[in-house]
Amino acid sequence: MQTKKQKVKNTTPLIAKQRSYKEITTLLDGQWSESLRSTSSRSMTQLDKALGSPSKKLKVISIGGSNGKSLTINFVTQLLTNEGLKVGSFYSPHFIAYNERIAYNNEQITNNDFADISNEVVNTAASLDINIHAEELLTMTALYYFAQKNIDVAVLEFGHTKNFDATTICTPIISAITRFTDIDEVDQEKVKTCLASFKSIIKKNTWVISADQNKFNLQTIQAMAEEANGKWAMPIRKLANLAYPFEQLHGRCAALAERAAQIFVQEVATSGAIIIQESLLAKPKGQRGRPTLEAKRQSKLNPKKTTEQYWDETLNTLPGRFELIKDTKPMVLLDNASNLDAFKNLLLGVRLLHYDRTLKGLTIIVGCENNNLINTEFYKIIRYFFKKTSGQILFCPVTKDAQNQTEWNVEQITNDTKNVKVKAKSTKTFTQAFDSAKKAVDEHGGLIVITGSRAIISEYWQTKGSKK
Repeated sequence: MQTKKQKVKNTTPLIAKQRSYKEITTLLDGQWSESLRSTSSRSMTQLDKALGSPSKKLKVISIGGSNGKSLTINFVTQLLTNEGLKVGSFYSPHFIAYNERIAYNNEQITNNDFADISNEVVNTAASLDINIHAEELLTMTALYYFAQKNIDVAVLEFGHTKNFDATTICTPIISAITRFTDIDEVDQEKVKTCLASFKSIIKKNTWVISADQNKFNLQTIQAMAEEANGKWAMPIRKLANLAYPFEQLHGRCAALAERAAQIFVQEVATSGAIIIQESLLAKPKGQRGRPTLEAKRQSKLNPKKTTEQYWDETLNTLPGRFELIKDTKPMVLLDNASNLDAFKNLLLGVRLLHYDRTLKGLTIIVGCENNNLINTEFYKIIRYFFKKTSGQILFCPVTKDAQNQTEWNVEQITNDTKNVKVKAKSTKTFTQAFDSAKKAVDEHGGLIVITGSRAIISEYWQTKGSKK
C-alpha cells in the first residue's frame, strides 16, 4: 500500500534583512519599471494592513492638480506648523535624495529613519510576496513614518495619473486641486475624462476646494464632489499677499493652502482633541456687546498677526520651484517646469525679476525628460518672451537615471525654435550648456535659468558637487 507524502509546511520565520541607506536607495532605483505599476489598490491595501493600517490612523489633506502641488503642500505645512500642529508632508519629485519627498514639520526625514522605516516596509512586502513600484514603496514609507510620529495631519501629493495612485488608500478630509491644464482644452469631453482621475481623492464628507480658473473645470469638479457626497467649497479667487514677485507666481497656491489649512483648523482641529492657541486661521467666536477697556488695551499691547502680514513674511522653502540662488556668480534660477503652463509661469517670473532689476544678460537652459515641449504653442511662448526680454535659449540632453529612461529630440526643438527667429542653440551635455551660459551673461548682474525637468536640476547639483 502506497501512501502519499504530505508536504511539510515550512514554518521557519523569514529573517528580516537590514539594508543600509545606500542599499535602500539602490533598491528604489531598481523599482521604477512601468511593468511594476499597479492598476488597483490590492497590493497597497495588503501591505497597509500588514503594517498596522497607518493609512487609517492619519488625518489627510490631499493635494492634486497639473501644477503647483508641491508648492501648495509646502504652504499648507508652514501654516499648520505655525498653528502648533505636527505635520507630515509627502512630495514629489526629489532632485538629489529620496529623503526630500518625506518631511516632518518641514524637516526632511533623516537617513537613519528613512533606512529603518523603508526596511520595515520592504521586508513586509517581501513576506507578502509583493513586488511594488518605487512610488508605492515611498508612499507606504511616508505613511508608516507619519503614523510612528503620531502626527496631527498628513499632507499628501496626489499624482493625477491614469494609473493607480498609492496615496488614494487614504481617505482625505480635504482634497485641494490647484488647477488642471490640458493642451487640448477645447475638447471638453477629453478634459472631462482627464478630470475624472480626481474622483479617487473625493470621498463622502471630503471637503473639495480648487484654485482652477476655468469655469468648465470647476463645474466638473463640483459635480464630482456632489456625486460623491463631498462638501464643495467656494473656489479660490484671490491671490495671497506674498512678497514681490511671488504673489503673481505662487499667490494662488498660497491662497489655496490657506483655505485648506483654515478648513482643517476650523472643522477638525478645534472640534477635536487638538489644542491650538493664538490661532492665525481659526475664526474667533462672535463677541456680544462692545469690548471692555481692558480688552482694548490688551489688543493694542498684543496686536494679533493678520494673514496678510503672515504672507508678506513667508516664502516658499521648497527647492527646485523657482529657487533663486543669489550667492553664485552669475545668479542661477532653478525651476522644474516640465509642461507649457508651468513654463509660462516661469517666464512670467523671469520678466518680473527683470522689471525689478534689469538683468545684465539672460540664458535659459532647457533639458527635458520627454518631448512635451515640442509643439507650436511652446515656440509662440518663447518667441513672445524674447521679443520683450533679450537673451538666448540653450537646449541640452539630460543624463538618464532610474526615473528617466526616455530621450528627447534636442536637435528638432533647437531647429524649430530658430525657425521662429529666436536665438537658440544646442549642446551635447549640460556641462557644455552651463559653461556657455556663464560666458554669455555678466557675473554680477546676469541670470542663468535651468529648467525643463527634475533631471536637469539634479544634474546641476551633481555638477556643483553640492547636496544643497
